[in-house]
Amino acid sequence: MTDAAPTIVTTSTVACDGDNPVGGHPRVFVKIDPATHKAECPYCSKQFELDPNAKVEAH
Repeated sequence: MTDAAPTIVTTSTVACDGDNPVGGHPRVFVKIDPATHKAECPYCSKQFELDPNAKVEAH
């Protein structure tokens, strides 16, 4: 799945369950890296990218 375009998100934490109704993987919560604004699911390698216009709180 690494060749697919990243999923654009508007929150700094996203949930991934594999997007497969017949047998994805356990739901995991993935944190967007504050330096790169990207994250990758450890199970399915789905890529997430923070929308540049997203309003997220700095921690």
